Amino acid sequence: MESVQLEKIRLIGLKLQGKTTNQNGQSSKDCGNLWQRFEQEKIFEQIPDKLSNKVYAVYYDYDGDENQPFSYFIGCEVSDKTVLQGLDSLDIPSQAYIKTVAKGVMPGCITEAWKKVWGSKLPRKFGFDFETYDERSSDWNNAEVDIFVSVSK
Repeated sequence: MESVQLEKIRLIGLKLQGKTTNQNGQSSKDCGNLWQRFEQEKIFEQIPDKLSNKVYAVYYDYDGDENQPFSYFIGCEVSDKTVLQGLDSLDIPSQAYIKTVAKGVMPGCITEAWKKVWGSKLPRKFGFDFETYDERSSDWNNAEVDIFVSVSK
């Protein structure tokens, strides 16, 4: 795990309507459905002026800890000037993170990495946590995904 400070990130993409929860596997269903929509509607291709080919999956607006409802967003980083009708936007504020890397078979490696975070003693902020998917995550049998967990300084 590595401590990092990131500046504001502006994303355009899709947000989950309403909140989800980790209770009874609900977030797996809700977030999985949003990913399917992101893929089926070719949202990645609709986002202009992407700053990279990374796709961000963001957990935010927590009602408490990981056991409470939270919001979810999938999108790509764009400049502050980019505006696109018909899609959602999200600004991740500048904040401190602990970065970890999930490695292995998808999506199980992501689940296992988050279980380690949940069981850790990290000073979680429950601000904006996110995963980034890039060329290292394209092989689902041998993927690497960066996970950024917001922490208090």
